[in-house]
Amino acid sequence: MRHLHIHGNSSQSPFRRARFYLILIAALCHWMGTIEASDWPQFLGPARDGIYAGGDLARVWPKEGPPKLWEKKIGQGFSGPVVADGKLILFHRLGDQETIHCFDATKGNQLWTFQYATTYRDDFGSDEGPRATPTIADGKVFTFGAEGALHCLDLATGKKIWSAHAKDQFASPKGYFGMACSPLVEGNHLLLNIGGENGSGIVAFDKNTGKLAWKATDHAAGYSSPVSTTIHGARHALFFTRSGLVTLDPEKGKLQSEFPFRARMQASVNAATPLVIDDLIFLSASYQVGAVVLALKEGNKLQKLWASDDSLSNHYATSVHQAGFLYGFHGRQEEGPSLRCVELKTGKVRWTHDPIPAGTIILADGFLLLVLEDGRLMLAPASADGFKPVAEAQVLSHGVRAHPALANGNLYARSKDKLVCLDLGKR
Repeated sequence: MRHLHIHGNSSQSPFRRARFYLILIAALCHWMGTIEASDWPQFLGPARDGIYAGGDLARVWPKEGPPKLWEKKIGQGFSGPVVADGKLILFHRLGDQETIHCFDATKGNQLWTFQYATTYRDDFGSDEGPRATPTIADGKVFTFGAEGALHCLDLATGKKIWSAHAKDQFASPKGYFGMACSPLVEGNHLLLNIGGENGSGIVAFDKNTGKLAWKATDHAAGYSSPVSTTIHGARHALFFTRSGLVTLDPEKGKLQSEFPFRARMQASVNAATPLVIDDLIFLSASYQVGAVVLALKEGNKLQKLWASDDSLSNHYATSVHQAGFLYGFHGRQEEGPSLRCVELKTGKVRWTHDPIPAGTIILADGFLLLVLEDGRLMLAPASADGFKPVAEAQVLSHGVRAHPALANGNLYARSKDKLVCLDLGKR
């Protein structure tokens, strides 16, 4: 950081000096906020909307791809990396241990490790590692394992602060593919959709002690993670459960509104996170469910603007929004989706690009950053006029399912056996 020199002027009036210092303080607060916003401390980024706030990305990459700062051979899992305070947290499975590793985000050297035993077995013979991306908040790391083990660790040391277990304490079922809700920190609470019995479909823990704060609903757990927001001056926690949308008061757990939204077939999941734009809520799922945009009105009333299975059906990757347009993957991952741009308030499809593998999308400074399942990284302007990539590189081998992290100009992405750190910054 450059040194800031302030030269006083005795001839200035007290009013002018006060005004100068107020402007200076506001500028410093803005600068600090920008720095913090460039971290990626939880699933889908700082606001859980897939948006990277930094403006420090290059528009052109070398022929061989963005420079690789470091890489690690890793264990099983679909849990994405997260980054805060210069530290990267990776949650994966090594042997019979669910493992949390902390690395220096820039250099890649290991800072600490925490492990505990797991016996999770996937019913379909697939990956047996953790599914849920960790959350970093208030100097703590929160992880939720495939069997329902919830841990709170100290970010600086890796020391366990508290733990809980969804299966043992709330009789949460395994589900099709294990438990996969990324923890949401809201105020003093840690929120999860665990699908437990006896009114514990959604639960909140005291983030500092692990004590149960409240439980609500009988909603089974889907594979979506919650998001919190302020609409009409009130806080709301939004959960896309197996049954549909639930909005709750995150402090008390009081039910605010519900919107049933799920497939008729039993073998289906809701996986994409609700996307909030002002007072609008976008939900999307595959399995002949499709998409819907709801307006949350005063009094917690939900008004449907449009619904369609032909516009933008997200299978597991959450769409992003910019300037009235949604960008996301339409269709089932295993059947070959398409990439689409859709008008937020009408559902009208502006363009479709295919064929393209499934993947994830980050919106960064007006550009779409795609990490595809085949290991390709693509960059294209977020434009309603069409999909026109300006950069592309093969950065990982096939088998990329976890959501990446984009922090301070560096991209952290993992495949089924490797984690890479790529420098996407301007040069």
